[in-house]
Amino acid sequence: MNRRLILNLIRKEGALSRADLAAATGLSPAAVTFVVTDLLAEGYLIEGETAPGGGGRRPVPLSINYRGSLAIGVKMNLGSLDCVLTDLSTAVISSLSVSFDSPSPQTVLSAAEAAIGRLLRTVPEQAGKLTGVGFSMPGTIDMAAGVCVSSNRFGWRNVPFAGLLRERISAPVWMEDDTLAFALAQHLFGLGSQHSVFLALAVGVGIGCATVANGVVLRGAHGHAGKLGHVTHRLEGPMCECGRIGCLQTFHSVPAIVDSWRRGKGLGSELDRYSMKEAALQGDDLARTLLQRAGEDIGVHLANVINSTDPEVVVVGGEAVTFGDLLFDPMRKSLERYCYSRPPAVIPDEREHFWAAGAAALAIQGLFNFEMATGG
Repeated sequence: MNRRLILNLIRKEGALSRADLAAATGLSPAAVTFVVTDLLAEGYLIEGETAPGGGGRRPVPLSINYRGSLAIGVKMNLGSLDCVLTDLSTAVISSLSVSFDSPSPQTVLSAAEAAIGRLLRTVPEQAGKLTGVGFSMPGTIDMAAGVCVSSNRFGWRNVPFAGLLRERISAPVWMEDDTLAFALAQHLFGLGSQHSVFLALAVGVGIGCATVANGVVLRGAHGHAGKLGHVTHRLEGPMCECGRIGCLQTFHSVPAIVDSWRRGKGLGSELDRYSMKEAALQGDDLARTLLQRAGEDIGVHLANVINSTDPEVVVVGGEAVTFGDLLFDPMRKSLERYCYSRPPAVIPDEREHFWAAGAAALAIQGLFNFEMATGG
């Protein structure tokens, strides 16, 4: 617990001396020295240079050695895996995408094993050890057991994927729902790192909204938390992948928005969200209307979550970030109308590889939370 306390404090505050750590944590100087000595020996902390000037012994700043260890993140998509090699801050060192023909667990296992092998061949000289691998996918995940309980998108039921992958690569493996992993990365090193309570909204092939409160990603009693895309938007509508009618994501996921635009304009499937955005910027009325409607409707349901959780900010990721304020301005206006009090800021995360970096954070979390389950 003292290790976790010291590492998390330095992660949040930046470089601190041993005296700073003792004052901030309430630990004795001897206890701080004992823990710091171990963390230095293990390569998780590094000492900086003392500030010049002044008399007496000057304090030595301690920082996390983010480059001293590595992690791999693998995000499962329709037909492909997005994979990254990162340092301990989830900063991407190298990346690749691999395709698979079938979403069967064995096919995905082989694709993941091959991708991890390729990433490991890109490890820089004198780089640190591999902490582990994080694997994220849309679904209900038993994180402690490393089991995909269910994924409607891929047809998985009770697949012990983390353990199966660990046997192939001989490294710890963690797995989690992709939105919850994205929220974890935002909490540890992203736009939510300085906030006690925030929402992580992901709008892509699905729609998810995870809550982070006091440093904990809320998973719910059965891992079902954050399924905003499956709230009922209308009593009638398209069939959702979950088997129900009228789910929000059947109307306003990114594929649904783009498909509505293509069908309305009589366009081919080769045109994507980037084409739609460009058309909207050029004054395409249908594109602008669809994005406005999506922003407004998602905002209505998001306001209900905000009214229940009272977050400081909403961090947004996913493919919908491409649309920028064409989508977010209508969403903000909905929040202004339907939130109980002044709505929180909506902040897009425009980084590349945010999904896969979220998966890498699953492995990195082990350094900052010694109570979490061991990787499968």
